[in-house]
Amino acid sequence: MTPLVVVAVLVAAVAHASWNAVAHGIKDQLVAFTLVGGGGALCGAALLPFAPAPDAGAWPCLLVSALLHVVYQGLLMRSFSLGDFGQMYPIARGTAPLAVTALAAVFAAELPDGPQLAGVAVASAGLVGLALWGIRGSGARPDWTAVGAACATGLAIAAYTVVDGLGVRASGSPLGYIAWLMILEGLVIPAYAVGTRRGGFLAQVRPFAVRGLAGGLLSVFAYGLVLWAQTRAALAPVAALRESSILVGAGIGAVFMKERFGAPRVAAAGLMVAGIGLMLHGG
Repeated sequence: MTPLVVVAVLVAAVAHASWNAVAHGIKDQLVAFTLVGGGGALCGAALLPFAPAPDAGAWPCLLVSALLHVVYQGLLMRSFSLGDFGQMYPIARGTAPLAVTALAAVFAAELPDGPQLAGVAVASAGLVGLALWGIRGSGARPDWTAVGAACATGLAIAAYTVVDGLGVRASGSPLGYIAWLMILEGLVIPAYAVGTRRGGFLAQVRPFAVRGLAGGLLSVFAYGLVLWAQTRAALAPVAALRESSILVGAGIGAVFMKERFGAPRVAAAGLMVAGIGLMLHGG
């Protein structure tokens, strides 16, 4: 991973945590993800005149990825409706890197070396620790239904990460790939929302339109950087480094949502930083 790739992924991490916080802050999650998805689709359409179409070999990955992203968004909506942002976001993101490591080894023939594998494991332990240790106060037990939804979200993240890693490499046009992906995935939840809530939905969306569409713009920017990084580095380290967004998410939860940030979270964050150091040392 070159310094440029590292910086790109870290910027993506900040943008990703920010759009997730925007979505969580809108209590009606269907409204939130309608706006984020719609904003992403609009950005994708705006990019089309400037981006060559992906090569034919990338389209199967594009279609599968769009489906996986819709599943991911549904699971993320469910987890956000069940638990605190500071709990759900770390679990969802923290379970993904280990799964990406395994899937990349099988489907992309990317076998991590010892330091990288140790780094992914240590960083993942720290990320999950942020969620499971002391987030709701000393001695509180996690809501296991919420935890299950967040873990399922993490598995969906791992699946689309590997599919997109393969697809963007075959596309010949990372910008074209992200544009079509945002269009294909971004229209599904808005269409579902309009179909199920009908006439009254526009009035429900209007108060949150600017905030939600800004979240969609951030989501395109964040994932576009990640896809570009995946064309220049192995999938597992990129996926794990991307999850430094947990630190940003923890800060957002503590500052803006008044969620506790105590010693257990500090210890877990230290594990994550150590894991990232191992990943960057390997390779």
